[in-house]
Amino acid sequence: MNRKHADAGTLVVTVFVFPGVRLLDVTGPIEVFTSANEFGGHYRLDIVSADGNEVTTAAGTRLGVDSAAADMHGTSDVLIIPGGPDWGGMIKDEALLDTVRGLDACARRTVSVCTGAFLLAAAGLLEGRRAATHWRHSRQLAQLFPAVRVEHDAIFVQDGKVITSAGVSAGIDLSLAVVEDHSGAEVARSVAKDLVVFMQRPGGQSQFSVRARAPHTRQQMLRRVLDAVTEDPGTDHTLSAMARRAGVSARHVTRLFHDELGTTPARYVEQIRLEAAQAMLETGDDPMAAIARRTGFGSPESLRRAFVRNLQVTPGAFRARFRSTRPGSWGTPACAVSGDPSPAADPPTRIR
Repeated sequence: MNRKHADAGTLVVTVFVFPGVRLLDVTGPIEVFTSANEFGGHYRLDIVSADGNEVTTAAGTRLGVDSAAADMHGTSDVLIIPGGPDWGGMIKDEALLDTVRGLDACARRTVSVCTGAFLLAAAGLLEGRRAATHWRHSRQLAQLFPAVRVEHDAIFVQDGKVITSAGVSAGIDLSLAVVEDHSGAEVARSVAKDLVVFMQRPGGQSQFSVRARAPHTRQQMLRRVLDAVTEDPGTDHTLSAMARRAGVSARHVTRLFHDELGTTPARYVEQIRLEAAQAMLETGDDPMAAIARRTGFGSPESLRRAFVRNLQVTPGAFRARFRSTRPGSWGTPACAVSGDPSPAADPPTRIR
């Protein structure tokens, strides 16, 4: 495919693919940007590989490409570096790393999805930068690349021209943020609604859903406060702490939450913390005390009260009910949860 000059206002999004790439790391962002074009956005996507040949993903799916990395001409507005399960092998592939360096040199903004952060780090592009990756591998990223300041709980982190995101579906959150920056909140919100309908987001990457439902605000001080809550639910988010962070009075913060979001600061913080706790319950085996501490509830009893008050279920029951998606769990029909004893003849179809 011959690259044409993008029209004014159009962003060129380059997606780099390689053998063994994780499929959703690629298709998630692609869906965001192509869907944005249906709602008033202006994006052109180019899929490139090192040699211009199609690649086979970790799932065994073959992906066609538009061109070879060496044939790229001009500047990419957004370069997307996805990850793959074999990140250990990826970071030892010098030819692959050289390709990443060359693409980054021609990109205004470089973003990674999931373990794509390992590629950026091995290529020397995260030296001294803050970064995020999949929660399962964040400690390994920090150990292997001590010059990278890894933020273990963040969904995505921007540091200069580089944005790194957490596990798989966090690439969707990151791409939505880019769309919001470029095309505005309404376009991003329309795309998010599309993704809710057509994309099944796994647990562990849901911390931003409360923020996604909140009305867009142009108040930069409030946006800083909201970002701080979603990035680290477990830290101090009392009204006085929020006021210090925003540089305004506590009364002014309360008024901003009421006028812009239609809620109170305390209610917003609790909702974010609830979703962070849900994510941990869905994906890990951490004890309740650790979950309560990391999500800001403090104690297992406070965590339990919040779950019962908001979700009408205890944290333990939530973990048992929603964590497993193994085929073996299909033997229990959904109707049995509500007390209907009738069995299901077939396992439920999983919507993709």
